[in-house]
Amino acid sequence: MPTSNALRIRVLLAKDMPFGPGKADLLEAIRETGSIAAAGRRLGMSYQRAWDLASAMNTHFREPVLAPAKGGSRGGGSALTPFGEEVLAAYREIEARAAEACADRLDWFRRNLAP
Repeated sequence: MPTSNALRIRVLLAKDMPFGPGKADLLEAIRETGSIAAAGRRLGMSYQRAWDLASAMNTHFREPVLAPAKGGSRGGGSALTPFGEEVLAAYREIEARAAEACADRLDWFRRNLAP
């Protein structure tokens, strides 16, 4: 996940349909933990908030970004679909390109912060 002083982009895909750092971080955390609940805990958000964001992403895109994962002894979980991986990669690429394009101005801001 990007550092706190990185350029953070929110893309307004449609009315009431933003995709930004919170959703991208949630997708990464779900990929790493295999669970919406564990991802929410890792990011300091309630299960309900994590579930609501995940559900919204599955509703807003033409394909699901998350799917149930087959459970083992501890039950199921969630996993990114191939389309979810594409969504996350596209967003991270937008962030990286924007940061590269704005690098000189971001450096200016950093140089002018109070000690």
